[in-house]
Amino acid sequence: MPIQQSLGPGFVESDSFAYERRLIEKGMTVVAGVDEAGRGPLAGPVVAACVVLPGDCDFTIFKDSKKLSASVRLRLRKELDRIAAHVGIGIVSPQDIDRLNILQASLLAMRQAMEALPVNPDFLLVDGKFPVPVPVAQQPLIRGESRSASIAAASIVAKVTRDHLMEGYHEQFPAYNFRKHKGYPTAEHRQAIRVCGPCPIHRLSFRGVREFVGATG
Repeated sequence: MPIQQSLGPGFVESDSFAYERRLIEKGMTVVAGVDEAGRGPLAGPVVAACVVLPGDCDFTIFKDSKKLSASVRLRLRKELDRIAAHVGIGIVSPQDIDRLNILQASLLAMRQAMEALPVNPDFLLVDGKFPVPVPVAQQPLIRGESRSASIAAASIVAKVTRDHLMEGYHEQFPAYNFRKHKGYPTAEHRQAIRVCGPCPIHRLSFRGVREFVGATG
């Protein structure tokens, strides 16, 4: 079972590295942020990332990926490599999403991302309200991308990775225009499913897809 740890009474989120700083003060040496991208789409994998930021980096540049342009996300992803941040990535397929459900698939991707880190974290800051199913001390944070720079960095890695995958899928299945909407349920995407039926990367258990299983173009 995951271990959830309180940061203590009187804790104030004074900045986006406040959680990390407090944990380091409490003796944690490797504090990682974890987030996922792709819970809402009708197609494609769910991708998670786990990031350990260097303590001396400019953490203020890492923001919630949803509030950044694609070009800024890409620049910040490269910046993580430049500053030698530790990064792990987990990817769970549409087929496993259908088998597990999207929540369990997201938690699995988070676990995979943590396990892919080149170092062993001793504390996880996790976006959302559910802990990752690993025996590591952790703190789920609702709206964590806005409260922790490490989670924000993980959200950037997850989003950039997933977008890149969906652009590749666009080349395989151009009728759906995955390059544009990345699998999210836009009007254009829904119309393509109605006309063409689902393709091999659609989530067949999702409403908006399951009704069209067996459809042909």
